[in-house]
Amino acid sequence: MKNFTITEEYNFNNLIETKITNNHKDYLSWPIVYFLKNKKTRSAYVGETTDVVTRINTHLKSEEKKQLSSVHFILSDLFHKSATLDLESNLIKYISADGQYNLQNGNLGISNHQYHEKKVYWDLFKDIWDELRQIGITRHSLDYINNSDLFKYSPYKSLSKEQIKGLRMILNCLLDDSAKVSLIHGGAGTGKSIMAIFLFKLLKTNLEDFNYADFDEDDEDLFLLLKKVKDKFKDLNMALVIPMASFRKTISNVFKNVNGLSGKMVIGPSDLAKNKYDLIIVDEGHRLRRRVNLGSYFGTFDTNCEKLNLDKFTSSELDWILMQSKKSIIFYDEYQSIKPSDTLKEKFKKLELESYTRVEKLKTQLRVRGGNNYIKLIHKLFDEPSKLPVGKYKTDDYEFYLFDDLSQMVDRIKKKDKLYGLSRMVAGYAWEWVSNKNPEAYDIIIGENQLKWNSVSVDWVNSTNSIDEVGCIHTTQGYDLNYTGVIIGPELDYDFESAKFIVDKQKYKDKNGKNSIQNEEELLNFIINIYKTILLRGIQGTYIYACNDNMRLFLSQFIQPFNLSIKQNPLQILDTPSESSIPFYDLTIAAGLFSELQELEKTKYIELDDINNKDDYFACTVTGESMNKIIPNGSICLFKKYTGGSRNGLITLVEGRNIMDLEFGSNYTIKEYSSKKITDEDGWHHEEIILLPKSNDPSFKPIILRDEGTIDFNIRGIFVKVLK
Repeated sequence: MKNFTITEEYNFNNLIETKITNNHKDYLSWPIVYFLKNKKTRSAYVGETTDVVTRINTHLKSEEKKQLSSVHFILSDLFHKSATLDLESNLIKYISADGQYNLQNGNLGISNHQYHEKKVYWDLFKDIWDELRQIGITRHSLDYINNSDLFKYSPYKSLSKEQIKGLRMILNCLLDDSAKVSLIHGGAGTGKSIMAIFLFKLLKTNLEDFNYADFDEDDEDLFLLLKKVKDKFKDLNMALVIPMASFRKTISNVFKNVNGLSGKMVIGPSDLAKNKYDLIIVDEGHRLRRRVNLGSYFGTFDTNCEKLNLDKFTSSELDWILMQSKKSIIFYDEYQSIKPSDTLKEKFKKLELESYTRVEKLKTQLRVRGGNNYIKLIHKLFDEPSKLPVGKYKTDDYEFYLFDDLSQMVDRIKKKDKLYGLSRMVAGYAWEWVSNKNPEAYDIIIGENQLKWNSVSVDWVNSTNSIDEVGCIHTTQGYDLNYTGVIIGPELDYDFESAKFIVDKQKYKDKNGKNSIQNEEELLNFIINIYKTILLRGIQGTYIYACNDNMRLFLSQFIQPFNLSIKQNPLQILDTPSESSIPFYDLTIAAGLFSELQELEKTKYIELDDINNKDDYFACTVTGESMNKIIPNGSICLFKKYTGGSRNGLITLVEGRNIMDLEFGSNYTIKEYSSKKITDEDGWHHEEIILLPKSNDPSFKPIILRDEGTIDFNIRGIFVKVLK
């Protein structure tokens, strides 16, 4: 049952107060959310309030808000203040990344609100989003947006306490005439890029665009500091410097879609000699270069040094930053320095000791769901292998497996990509890039596996062919992936006698990454940094295949083998229930209703140890090929009982008298759910429900339910995963 209303579109003018008072008098002092927009300019604003008339009248006095022409209100008797603050934050995050509208909202005060039954309101948000898509306000699904660069690198983010502390230090540094540099240390996944982008948007936003009426204590403190900064500097001349071309292009595209920002604000270090700036923010500062192994960039480097009157042999791009800015904010991780051309860490240590430098550290892991325990394991594996106690890493929150068979890992990455997107193969640079000149050639040949390096260098992660290719450190550093399959190449091995890693320089093929290096230990450190960096890309999981036997044997002491992890957990099918079992229904029984199935005397049970709330789950066998992209024929699958909420885009077990699915039995089908709704004087109802196959066989067609067929229809379960 629908428990919210998105009102009709009202003109945003002086008559709006009368419309609100006449049509929605029960909500005049009730928490609501609203969406102001101008279709022609694609500009919009999201807000929430408990006094809608006062808030709307305030907006009508704003020169910027007066440019908006219409408004929708989102109303619900279930709303309370925490819920509407959360809904407002989610709408800002997702609408800003949807691409339909550029938001006027400021990005301070977007909090990650914690309150009772938050999950219930997240389900409500998903239903609201579906209706916003239906009426044309939003365009993309939430799953699509979650994987988009616009969402991942959006400035509309709720910051962690640690990031807020760092932001406070930066703003104080801007106000302190004796402070010139803010140096922010942080490992991979600690939110450095997000913080850099957030800060840029914050400093470029008009003060009136912040909804400071609902700020918490941290927000108020930051807002007061921000106001002082804006009073001091007025309109800051700023640039965001990103050394890596691929990641720079990605962030530039994000800036193009954010109100008040421009792609031209994102520059490379080579642009620094052209202008001086009030403030330069540097992301990935560890990739700023010096005059070593620069290839075709030698000329530009020398020219810029000459323009800036710097010694080209002793200076670096870090010096350019300091010379061309009144203030600079540099995000840095010494463990992500990956080649000799990177500015020496000694330069950063010297900078840290300067009296004009302020230092902050980010430690909390925000990317990888394995959290700080996984991060510590990766660092200990490569930094202190002899001190690591033997024992395999295991957590329900993160998939971390060692593969003996590369083809299995490639296959698993492709399956994960179909399910979640953004799953990629990445390798160390241990193979020549032959396909760069001969597109028909394969670069990485391991046994019967023939793979190609990335066919594009810029934004490879999002490119069309990336799922069939292998990326490297240069195409993935800075990016988030859902799952990463990492090939540790033959250039890196482990010596059990010395209990140390060893490197084979001849097998490392990045010429600019090894030329000029005389000390093998230095090369080893760069290569280890590369692997640590790519092993920290995967949000939901990381898989490893090691080419060398000793390396694979070493890693096997600490990482679960993929094959063994499956064999150790065979499904146990029982005749009687146990404390850790779930029902296993035979849905091929002729024409029985689901409620009847639950009462059958011959119901089987499956033993499962890895889920909580077992009463919420059941299993059944999926037969046929109509879902074989995700569910192989004959698989036993886990389902969660459907209790309400949006199911668009989910794989569902559907029961209905009018469903005829010969593969599965006349009453049931398993398909991806999609629906169209209409609203009339009787309220909303389904106009059409489409049950989509996901098959490699194009002969399977959608099942379409209309009119009466949509009434005699039940969602019985939501697909969770294949058990066997």
